Amino acid sequence: MDEQPLLTALQQHQDMLHKICRLYRDTLQDREDLFQEIIYQVWKAYPSFEGQAKLSSWIYRVALNTALATFRRKQPQIIYPTALPEQAVTEDAAALQQEQLFAALKQLNDGEKAIIALYLEDMSYQEIAAITGIDENYVGVKLHRIKNKLRTILKQ
Repeated sequence: MDEQPLLTALQQHQDMLHKICRLYRDTLQDREDLFQEIIYQVWKAYPSFEGQAKLSSWIYRVALNTALATFRRKQPQIIYPTALPEQAVTEDAAALQQEQLFAALKQLNDGEKAIIALYLEDMSYQEIAAITGIDENYVGVKLHRIKNKLRTILKQ
């Protein structure tokens, strides 16, 4: 088994995997744990990769399934602060927009998160359909609905 293509693909797509982790986990520690679990699951499943899809699409599918499976097993812990901070921390506008976007994305259901994450990775409708298992035309319909939902969330 030649592992070099997998190592190369993981290196090339680690940003995509980190985005998935950020979408499905709130704390840095949970994101790191999920990232490690995704890498483990990809490595473990690699011998069964048949090459019917692109390696990157296959990795993405394993990553999404891992994120969803571990999310269902582990209920998120809610931590309430005991006091409010005295001063608001100032962030640059880009970082603030990114945080707002990720907060809005977390309000989507799991299927919507998967589709929009693929779209944000500049994947074609055909690739999104292959990964998610839905019809290519329906991908466009779903994306339109998701974008409208995000606009509504972000206006609040």
